[in-house]
Amino acid sequence: MQFVAFERNKQGTGASRRLRNTGRAPGIVFGGASAPVNIEIDHNALWHALKKETFHASLLDMELADKTEKVILRDVQYHPFKQQVLHVDFQRVDAKTRLHKKVPLHFVGAEQSPAVKEDKCVVNHVMTEIEIECLATQLPEHITVDLSQATKGSSIHVSHIQLPAGVKVVTHGRGDLTIASMVAPVEEIVAAPVVAAVDPKAKGKGKK
Repeated sequence: MQFVAFERNKQGTGASRRLRNTGRAPGIVFGGASAPVNIEIDHNALWHALKKETFHASLLDMELADKTEKVILRDVQYHPFKQQVLHVDFQRVDAKTRLHKKVPLHFVGAEQSPAVKEDKCVVNHVMTEIEIECLATQLPEHITVDLSQATKGSSIHVSHIQLPAGVKVVTHGRGDLTIASMVAPVEEIVAAPVVAAVDPKAKGKGKK
């Protein structure tokens, strides 16, 4: 994806607030051999781009001062209740840049699995994204998790994922993480209707 940014000369809280009032979002781009540069981006264009999964987990082409650089999104700060981006961070990357970044998990094949098809299980998504390490040029937009062979009561772990070449999962020493499990359906127990007991002695009372 490609986006256009402009250099931002004025800094500070007040300057950023005035910038947002003009429909721009403040940000910064850092990394590489160049010094960090304060930037501004059209807010509406940025807001719509942030709704796309690829904008969060892929290499981006940033056009700045008639020059295009490869960057990745590093951080976004949102307003607590307004639909507004307060600040955005990008990192410059090249073919030698090694990254640690979270990417989304795409689950496929659940409907064809014995767990769902035969035993009517439900997929419990324990994780929806995972942290990986790779070169910037090898960064995948997502990681596919194949559930087509999953059986009732089984769990899918990180070790079951087919990773792209050059990509490693970062677990921070937590072992073989569980990313999904096949949960058997809960049988609904219908209770028998309760019939109120009638006291024989109460019969006839109130009658004349």
